[in-house]
This record gives sequence, C-alpha cells and structure tokens, in this order.
Amino acid sequence: MTAHATNLPADRLPLASLLALAMAGFITILTEALPAGVLSLMSHDFHTSEAMVGQAVTVYALGSLLAAIPLTTATQGWRRRPLLLLAVGGFAVANTLTAITDSYSVLLGARLIAGVCAGLVWALLAGYACRMVHPHLQGRAIAVAMVGTPLALALGIPAGTFLGNLIGWRMTFGVMSAMTVFLIAWIVARLPDFDGSTAGQKGSLRRVFTLPGVRPVLLMTLAFVLAHNVFYTYIAPFLNAGGMGTRIDAVLLTFGIASLLGIWGVGTLVDRHLRALILASFLLFAISATGFGIWPDAPAAVYASTIVWGLSFGGSATLFQTASAKAAGESADIAQSMIVTVWNIGIAGGGIVGGLVLDHWGVSILPWTLVVMLVIGFAIAICR
Repeated sequence: MTAHATNLPADRLPLASLLALAMAGFITILTEALPAGVLSLMSHDFHTSEAMVGQAVTVYALGSLLAAIPLTTATQGWRRRPLLLLAVGGFAVANTLTAITDSYSVLLGARLIAGVCAGLVWALLAGYACRMVHPHLQGRAIAVAMVGTPLALALGIPAGTFLGNLIGWRMTFGVMSAMTVFLIAWIVARLPDFDGSTAGQKGSLRRVFTLPGVRPVLLMTLAFVLAHNVFYTYIAPFLNAGGMGTRIDAVLLTFGIASLLGIWGVGTLVDRHLRALILASFLLFAISATGFGIWPDAPAAVYASTIVWGLSFGGSATLFQTASAKAAGESADIAQSMIVTVWNIGIAGGGIVGGLVLDHWGVSILPWTLVVMLVIGFAIAICR
C-alpha cells in the first residue's frame, strides 16, 4: 500500500483535496435525507402515500448497510481514486434517475444504487484522508473530510427542502446531480491517487475484527449512534409534549450549528487527545440527555441541552473513525466499512428502539433511555 503523502510540509493539510472528500460526504448525506424534506411533493407525483415514498430513505440505508463491508473487502486491491470516482459517479446516475422517473419501482432502484455508493464512500473517506497527510495530522485530516456531514445536516437539508418547494423536487435532485459532476472534476483535478492493498496487505474481515481496539470502537459507535438516533428520530413528539412543537426547526438549527462547533473543536484536538475527547463526547451527551429528562418543558433548558448535544455529536464521526483507523492500521478501509455498517444499524435501531419506548413507556422516558446507552458506551471507552 502506498504510504502517506510525505511530499507535503509536515505541518500543513492539503485542504483542497480534503474538502473534495468533505463535499463527497455532503452529497452523500443530502442524497440520503432530502426525500424526507420533500416527502409530500414526491408523494403527489408518484400517486402514492407519504409512508411509501418514505421507504426511499429506508432502501438507501439498506443499500449502505448491506454493501459497505462486502464491497470494501472486494475492492481492497483497486486504486483509490478510480474507486472513489466510481462511487461518486453512482450518485450522479441515481439522482438523475430519481429526477426523471415516473416509476416508483425505478425510484426505489435508484435509491438502492445511491445507498450502495454511500456505503463505499463512507468506507473510503477516513482512510483516504489519512493517506494524504503525515501521521500526526491524521485526526485533523479526518475532521476536515467529515465536515460535510454537519454542514449537510445544518444547512444542506434545510436549503434542499426550501429549493424543492421553490423549483420542484425533481429540479432539486437535478441540481445535486450537477453538484456531483462538479465534484468528479474536482476529484480528478486535485485528489492524489493511491494504490490499493497488495495481496500481503489485504485484511480479512475476521482478522480486522479481531485486531486490538477495533471491537471496542465498534461497540462505542453503536452505543453513541443508537442513542443519537433514538432522540433525533423522535425529537418532534418530545418537543410537542413539552409545548415546543412549533419550535422544531429552531431546535434542529441550534443542533446543527452546535455540531459545526463540535467538529471544529474535535479537529483542533483529536490528534493529541483522542481518548479524552471520546470520553468527553459520551459525558456531554449524557449531560444533555439528563437536561432533556429533567426540564422537558423549559425552553431555555431544552435549547441549552440541544447545544451540548450538538457539541458532542458534531465530532463523533471523526472520533470513532480516527480511533478505528489507528486500531486497524493498513486495514483501515475494512475497519471503516464496519463503522459504516454499525452506524447504519444504529440509525435503523434508533427508530425501532425509540418507537418501542414511546409505545410502552411514553415520551418522558426517552431521554433516560439515552442516558443508559451512553453510560454503557462511556464504560466501554474507559475500559478500552
């Protein structure tokens, strides 16, 4: 496997290249979540229920979940830039199909393609970022590469939803296809290429899974992402119960802005204080969940808890992917594919667990469910 980009100054990040990776993450998140923002418009055009159109998000997640590990394993020997271009190009194809089709079956097929591409993109980003910099800058490089996620959540999805209502959802997906074509040109122009793994370097799934440190990182990721998605999925009923149902957009915007601050803070410190930051993320999230549990009907407390929640979440992907990459070494891409799989399990599990809690115990128990999960994750991090 080709070594890191040692021709760079030891204290500099290749920002133009890393931001291309960040844009890939931005488009991935935007493609995943945009249907939720234009659900009623898509439902009208496809002459089906909003619940059925909502399955476009489910199919996307399913594609990522099922494809990340086998595709990453199968393509270990491929050169990195052509592989990334193939995955990114899949978004252009999938979003264009989504924009022009009148068939619900084609829509689901296009979304499955996009999900498969997303699984591969997420598995590549952290390892790609690490190989472009000297070892002591790897955490910061991953932070820059991951900034597309909070940007998409805080700005991209609201902007996409607004654009969908302004010019139509089909044109909005067309705009995303155009953005993807621009990204392809950017990757070709600015992203360095690296060899894939040689036969002696390829890591089997079982061997990578048993490497010291990999399993604890996966368990921590599952605990954190599950807790996050339990609350993020059911934030609307929680706020409604506290009399803040009309402020959902303001709360989510607050969360998004705090997430951006969180990833900035993590990016500054991750290379020197990785373990401490992981512990702090669990602790801050648990504090915010406790605030939600004690003061669910106090707007000031809810906003304060949301800020702490966003700060803890913003850098979480960077932290877990950095920890995974350091634990796996040359097999970082395989370990990242496991993180992608666990992350999607956490997304799906958050909806299931949160729904069960709401049905059986009510919305007031939701924050305390998070606390339990986060205490478990914190314990794993302490013992790691």
